Amino acid sequence: MGNYSDVRTGRHCVFVLHAHLVFVTKYRHKVFTDRHLTRVEEILRAVCADFQTELAEFNGDNNPVHLLVNHPPKVALSKLVNSLKGVSSRRMRQEFPDLARHYYRANVLWSGSYFAGSVGGAPLTVLRQYIEQHNRLV
Repeated sequence: MGNYSDVRTGRHCVFVLHAHLVFVTKYRHKVFTDRHLTRVEEILRAVCADFQTELAEFNGDNNPVHLLVNHPPKVALSKLVNSLKGVSSRRMRQEFPDLARHYYRANVLWSGSYFAGSVGGAPLTVLRQYIEQHNRLV
């Protein structure tokens, strides 16, 4: 399990849920500069706050961006991703008209796909061993 500082509580649950998300730009164009990345991070943090989700880490280069989010179990990851990509795409294209020249055929910033992986906690081998060795009531 993660650090005790990462443990969050809900009304009926205690949880530590982290997900690694990767978004790539449409057509994989290399469009981001440092000022773009700074602004997209601010936008993504605001969207996460609306979902009671924490953006624990953010980084990227001129094409993909990587996010580490700490989210509650009531948040469907697909809905979070949909909002993160939709809001950031709209705001970035409004605030940086220079991005539009990369997307003259499509009025979007991000590719339709994304990567999501669960992270943290014990490795699968340790969990399997724990469950396998757990005593069953007879």
